Amino acid sequence: MSDTADPLTPVAAAYERRAAEYSALIGTMDAVHPVDRQLVDSWATGVDGPVIDAGCGPGQWTDHLAGLGLDVWGVDLTPAFVARAREHYPRRTFHLGSLEELPAENQTIGGILAWYSLIHRAPDEVPAALAEFRRVLRVPTGRLLLGFFEGDTVEPFDHTVVTAYRWPVDAMAELVATAGFTVTETHVIQRRGARPHAAVLATLEPDDRPLRR
Repeated sequence: MSDTADPLTPVAAAYERRAAEYSALIGTMDAVHPVDRQLVDSWATGVDGPVIDAGCGPGQWTDHLAGLGLDVWGVDLTPAFVARAREHYPRRTFHLGSLEELPAENQTIGGILAWYSLIHRAPDEVPAALAEFRRVLRVPTGRLLLGFFEGDTVEPFDHTVVTAYRWPVDAMAELVATAGFTVTETHVIQRRGARPHAAVLATLEPDDRPLRR
């Protein structure tokens, strides 16, 4: 995948305008809650093969996973994030591009970290990203970790940057299973003064559905 000059999507444009502010506020591992770090680190120990940090933002998770010894690269649709990631983590690899067109061949990836990278997609847009994750992940060892905002119903809310969506953890888990994954764990994380968070961990289930590429 090569960098493109295509018009930005509304979400990417919103992050482009606030990339410096966002990066300064939460664009380092110092801003990561210890519970989140522990969850991702535990997941990473079971990954066999290359990893894609899908929606990598300023690149801190890509760098962190590489520091754990993983072969990882980041992908993001916001040019300012990719530029910052390349500047701050020059030893790592970052691609400018869509999560629906990941820079990998079929069934070649060991793990995908999608840490709050699907939160701005409307519910009917999430399956396309999950289908792309399924395309690139190895069968049956590929591992997926999704982080998102949790709520009683699937509904939009006014995120600081641009509209985002809450999901009941069971509803997201069902969508992941429908996409061809086996859900292995779900987590709901409540923190004082913060929105509820959730995570779904899954492996790839072999099936006979055609791959997109």
